[in-house]
Amino acid sequence: MNKIGLASDHAGFELKEFVKTYVEQTGYTYKDFGAFSSESCDYPDFAHPLAEAVESGEMDLGIALCGTGNGISMTLNKHQGIRAAICWNNDISQATRTHNDANILVLPARFINPEEAKEIIHIFLNTPFEGGRHQRRIEKIPRKQ
Repeated sequence: MNKIGLASDHAGFELKEFVKTYVEQTGYTYKDFGAFSSESCDYPDFAHPLAEAVESGEMDLGIALCGTGNGISMTLNKHQGIRAAICWNNDISQATRTHNDANILVLPARFINPEEAKEIIHIFLNTPFEGGRHQRRIEKIPRKQ
């Protein structure tokens, strides 16, 4: 795993710029799906392309940001192959990988600082999924038609 997709809205733009630098420093490559400035914009415009890239395997994982993390997370999770998780501390970041096999980390940009984001990302990228009983639960997430 070394390809990370990034997306944000205007509220997450500044922290996303910091995240880009950190992701590069840790040896990952990234693709920025936007936003490309702090000018007001709509998070679904960037969340949907990120989700599609993770679903298709173009990106291994994703990191998404908006003010609270809620709006972009709701949009990402509309995609059947996405398990986007809002993480605001290290314990939640670890649990969402070990128990939920989250494939997109969502950061609440207005509620964490760059150092907290760095720690949360490090844990997310370096924590494996436990499988076992958790795998059974993951398999029940997609809605049967």
